[in-house]
Amino acid sequence: MTKFRTKLLIALITLIISVLIGLGILLGQLFKSYYLQSFNERLKVEKNLLSFYIEENGGVSAFKKQDVSKISGMLNVRATITDPQGKILYDSGELEDSPSNGLKQIIQDVIKKKIEQEDRFEEGDGYDLHYYWKALMKNGQKEGYIFLSTKTNELNQAYGQIWWILSISLGIALIVILYLGIRITSRYTKPIEEAANVAIELAKGNYRARTSTGKLDETGMLGTSINRLAMNLQELVKAQEMQQDRLTALIENIGAGLILIDSRGYINLINKGYIDIFHVNPKDYLSELYYEVMDQKEVCQIVAEVFRTEQKVRKQLLIPLNIERKYFDVYGVPIIGINNVWKGVVLVFHDITELKKLEQMRKDFVANVSHELKTPVTSIKGFAETLMDGAMNNQQTLEAFLSIILKESERLQTLIQDLLELSKIEQQGFKLNLQQVDINKLLDEVNDLLTGRAQAKHIKLEYNRLSKSVFINGDLDRLKQVFINLVSNSINYTPEDGHVEVVLQDNDEYIRIHVIDSGVGIEKEEIPRIFERFYRVDRARSRNSGGTGLGLAIVKHLVEAHHGNIIVRSDIGKGSEFIIELKK
Repeated sequence: MTKFRTKLLIALITLIISVLIGLGILLGQLFKSYYLQSFNERLKVEKNLLSFYIEENGGVSAFKKQDVSKISGMLNVRATITDPQGKILYDSGELEDSPSNGLKQIIQDVIKKKIEQEDRFEEGDGYDLHYYWKALMKNGQKEGYIFLSTKTNELNQAYGQIWWILSISLGIALIVILYLGIRITSRYTKPIEEAANVAIELAKGNYRARTSTGKLDETGMLGTSINRLAMNLQELVKAQEMQQDRLTALIENIGAGLILIDSRGYINLINKGYIDIFHVNPKDYLSELYYEVMDQKEVCQIVAEVFRTEQKVRKQLLIPLNIERKYFDVYGVPIIGINNVWKGVVLVFHDITELKKLEQMRKDFVANVSHELKTPVTSIKGFAETLMDGAMNNQQTLEAFLSIILKESERLQTLIQDLLELSKIEQQGFKLNLQQVDINKLLDEVNDLLTGRAQAKHIKLEYNRLSKSVFINGDLDRLKQVFINLVSNSINYTPEDGHVEVVLQDNDEYIRIHVIDSGVGIEKEEIPRIFERFYRVDRARSRNSGGTGLGLAIVKHLVEAHHGNIIVRSDIGKGSEFIIELKK
């Protein structure tokens, strides 16, 4: 903006100087013309006066030289009188530094060439002479001539004084105008400069910039308008940023994968959910055609169908992702703007894998419960019908069948109790009866309870107890149930002459209980499923041991209720190790 002020000032000064110089030249010429005209008029009057004096006093032959000399001295001119042939009859004397040959040449030119003009101006080296002449008449005849000559030094001096006065006046006027111009340009360009700086800041995105508004003139109105514009822009940008933040937060945290495709098929946006689900790099997707970057043909078909029909499309797809297979509920929605202008397509991916798993677990649960209940009920019904058909008359058969019926009814009762127990644990309002529990003492009791079962299978059951008591905040009965289930499973799945070991470790922040057996082991692919309801690694062995298939599911829920962790390590044919971590 300083350049603008400088340019404005330079332009103003140039204009003023040009005007002043032109005005000075014009005034100088006017003064020169006026002074020269006055000088010429004076000489003409003096010429006429001398000629009239000579003619009135007897003419050329009778004039008095003393009077002519006196008059020429008073007029400060050189007077020369000649006869009609040009012979000088009287000359009042040469002017200083002026040659006489110029006058003689003019006399000859006037007489011989009969020049009608009555004045001549000559310039010489160091002098300027002005000549005037007039014929002297007597009785109507030309009696001679009178020549007047004078220097124009006074005229030149007058010219110099005029130009000097004009130069000084114009210089003073220029200084005054320059000072006033600087003040005026500063006064009027400063608000404009501030407004321009604010406009530049607004263009850069700094909407907090403001200009001062102290005056009520046009510049003050400009500053007020700029400030109002900045304030409106700031409010608009703030509202836009808030709206953008809300929209971004909504899109990024919608809990589903979202992808936006424009009307030409180019991908404009993908959210964090889509990136996390499909593990893609946004740079590889943005501004690319959807069918060139999407590997799933079913998804491309959904997009193509939305483009073709301009209707919503919803499908459930099974999409392989690396080593996993996930179910997605995919929505394809057309984006149609004002006046039915086609904008593009929005794809939303809802991960329903867990819902599918839960649905499958529900189906499996119903099937497993039905199967587990069907077997003992069928056995009881069959043996009861056999007894009613006459087998009850045989005492030995009666006792054997009743023993089987009792065993199956006990198994049915155990299954129902475990189902009720699992249902109770999974309820939202389930609470633990928390108290200080000595884990060392608790594991001693579990070891004592299951020693007999282990000895019946010739299995060595060991507990590596600690020498000190280890207390945690937990539910005594529930923790006992956890370890009884774990140790019972180890005994059930360990062949005869095997061993089961329980190890208690005390760390600074938590304790670890290791239940190690030398049983059949679990395949690595089956380890993630052993905590599902009714899932059995070896169904025949589990059923023969009286298991219901719900023990590990109960264990998992109870450990999680105590904010603990359960870890499983196993090798086929070498045994398994269950590790329970509980906070102290």
